[in-house]
Amino acid sequence: MLLLFLLLFLSVFGSAEPKLKDLYSFKVVNSRGKLVSLEKYRGSVSLVVNVASECGFTADHYRDLQKLQKDFGSSHFNVLAFPCNQFGQQEPGSDRDIDSFVRRVYGVSFPLFSKIAVVGTGANNVYKYLAESSGKEPDWNFWKYLIDVDGKVVDAWGPKVSVQELRPQISEMVRQIILKKKDEL
Repeated sequence: MLLLFLLLFLSVFGSAEPKLKDLYSFKVVNSRGKLVSLEKYRGSVSLVVNVASECGFTADHYRDLQKLQKDFGSSHFNVLAFPCNQFGQQEPGSDRDIDSFVRRVYGVSFPLFSKIAVVGTGANNVYKYLAESSGKEPDWNFWKYLIDVDGKVVDAWGPKVSVQELRPQISEMVRQIILKKKDEL
């Protein structure tokens, strides 16, 4: 009887690690080695991107991502960039090298996190969540996941979909945040 009770208890309460419900419930390390809770981005729209410094998509994507960040501002929108060296070995540098390069060359002001794996057994939990939630796993650099104010994945696109193509959808989501805040005043 005790064994039955124990099995029932474990099946109801027994997950050793609680399942995270949304992107903003994760903690990650930024490019400067500091642990950051993504909770700080709750209430804003986020575009999560696995980036690489030596990819054919690098220049256009970084320029367009920075323009989005500048145009929509960090109170309503954030690009969350995760360097990854899994595809074509196109992000070989250290976190410090990557951070310095993108800020110097592209004027990046959006959050840049520590280099991670985004696929396979060593994939970072953030990317495991993104792939599971969207049903789409990155197969190259510059995969983009659009996240709503509650941390839920809206959709995902590969690198051949330009950042500019996502702009109208992001703009509408940011507009809804502003309208909601205006109504609350």
